Amino acid sequence: MREIEVSAVLPVYNDLKALRAAIPRSLDTLEVIAPGGFELIVAEDGSTDGSTEFVRECEGKDPRVRLLHSDERLGRGRALNRAFTAASGSIVCYYDVDLATDMRHLPELIDTIRDGHDIATGSRLLPESTIVRSGGREIASRGYNTLVRTILGSSLRDHQCGFKAFRRDRILSLLPSVTADHWFWDTEVLVRAQKNGYRIREFPVQWRQGEGTTVRRNDVVDMGSAILRLWWRLHVEKS
Repeated sequence: MREIEVSAVLPVYNDLKALRAAIPRSLDTLEVIAPGGFELIVAEDGSTDGSTEFVRECEGKDPRVRLLHSDERLGRGRALNRAFTAASGSIVCYYDVDLATDMRHLPELIDTIRDGHDIATGSRLLPESTIVRSGGREIASRGYNTLVRTILGSSLRDHQCGFKAFRRDRILSLLPSVTADHWFWDTEVLVRAQKNGYRIREFPVQWRQGEGTTVRRNDVVDMGSAILRLWWRLHVEKS
């Protein structure tokens, strides 16, 4: 049985086009930074566009690719919980399948955990970060992260960047307390980790907005509601 140090996870939902580029690019990058052994887990979440079949083909050609399929739609948070639990590596990471964060940052992400941190997270909102996205999403992102810092007491700048790594044992011990099952998972993990004294490093990344991303009024309402629900759980329910 081959030894695995790093388990990289790609959360996927109807992302066939992005997968065609992300899988070979991931394998090439991981070969360099994890020569001791790695696996690429595709957490495929109820896709209907042929993503499942494509990943299964890749899995048949390369044993380092691993399909983790769900017939039902889990949501990103639950899909990541499932993938990290099933992972074999002592370091687990995930990044968005559209590779919005430049893959040249992956070595730094993994090395941060090797150097003793519990969590590493890319940031689009540090002064040294380089980002390309629409004005609407920029305003929404900055507003959201300001609310997280103000209401939930986080010291981090960017909670939702889809580019994170964890010591597997440390993230697994935290997951039972995390209730978010979709997009808010990232924020809740980082907020709860800070409250539990985890060593977290946030570093600047180069990031570009993916195709077809827009901000709707309901998104803004959902963001505010999720923040307030977590505040209630932390301060009233004491969960």
